[in-house]
Amino acid sequence: MNIKRVRRIAAPLVAGALALGALSGTGEARTATPQPARWTAAWGASPQLPSTGFTPNWSQEGFSHQSVRQVVRVTQGGERVRIRLSNAYGTSPLKVTGATVARARKGGGPSVEAGSVRHLTFGGKRSVEVPARGELRSDAVGLRLARLEPVTVTLYFAGTTGPATFHSQGWTDTYRAEGDRRGDVSGAGFRAKTQSWYYLSGVEVSGGRGGGRGDGGVVVFGDSITDGFGSTPNTDRRYSDVLAERTGRPVVNQGIGGNLVLNDSAWYGERGTARFARDVLDQPGASTVVILEGLNDIGFSETDRQPTYKPAPVVSSGELINGYREMIRLARGKGLRVVGATLLPLKGSDHWGTRAARVSDEVNEWIRGSGEFDAVVDLDRVMADAGDRDRLDPAYDFGDALHPNDAGYRAMAEAVAAVL
Repeated sequence: MNIKRVRRIAAPLVAGALALGALSGTGEARTATPQPARWTAAWGASPQLPSTGFTPNWSQEGFSHQSVRQVVRVTQGGERVRIRLSNAYGTSPLKVTGATVARARKGGGPSVEAGSVRHLTFGGKRSVEVPARGELRSDAVGLRLARLEPVTVTLYFAGTTGPATFHSQGWTDTYRAEGDRRGDVSGAGFRAKTQSWYYLSGVEVSGGRGGGRGDGGVVVFGDSITDGFGSTPNTDRRYSDVLAERTGRPVVNQGIGGNLVLNDSAWYGERGTARFARDVLDQPGASTVVILEGLNDIGFSETDRQPTYKPAPVVSSGELINGYREMIRLARGKGLRVVGATLLPLKGSDHWGTRAARVSDEVNEWIRGSGEFDAVVDLDRVMADAGDRDRLDPAYDFGDALHPNDAGYRAMAEAVAAVL
């Protein structure tokens, strides 16, 4: 599926209008050359088609005369901020009446820090239309943010949106209120909540006070294990969160629960090879991508108990390897360092079967030994039960023999951090 992407990037910021500095040979003061702002992706979520997905959400009904407040944690600090909105799966223009950004108040919930609310503009105007199947970025606004600080983005829709482009599994509460609540500091009007993100696909920062390392941002790309399924909601314990804490680098999570490398899904997003350019290559400041995906390609065909897994064609290791090669090629074309992660053990899960076990082993051996990645993190071995290497370590198991718990995600992050 081709997605038309429309961008309105904020006008470059000027480091300083005039510099008195050194004089030219004629005695005239030289004017400083304006320098464009250097932006860094500090948070992200991959857009998905409106669907019921794993958990209840508002994507299919959309919004009408309502405000939506979303809470995210930025992995890089700065002095200025802008947001990225996606209408990738909208069939008509999305009319956003207005949007605000603010520092979230400590303690959670929809309340924000007094005095921190900033109204966002788009091309100088508070209201904007995001084209069908398009996206855009807001103008920059001054707001000092610290690394790992929670931030709220509130969108107000005076009209009716129709079905909403969203990200199904946010594992963080999102709030809805009737009417225009963009400037609501207490959050008292936000009485409904869900754990998905709507239209918001990125938060980017610029300016000093970042506090991160200078070797670039990291994009983690994959399925529900990258997305954080099994982690404790509202605690930021996905492996991407721990990775940001461990490394001090900006980390953007571009996982989608149920996602596949080779096939599109009505519930679980476009195939990895199709969404890679949008979700990985278009992240400012990123220098590295970690690819951990393929268990669903291998395992969906092993069960008839889950209708959302269909269609689920049988996939060979060779086909999956070709998918990895396509993503490696795309990443290298943008100068990104590519880290390959072996697939986690899956014995005992609904993805397990004789064929799935064989294909998983073949894929993992290729990841380890092909030399086609810049670095490899062997999560298969890190996460395996010492008594049965095909099974997830019980200490790391969320309970379905497939997804890690908080301790498992911490172990994954430590292993990935060691190869960055």
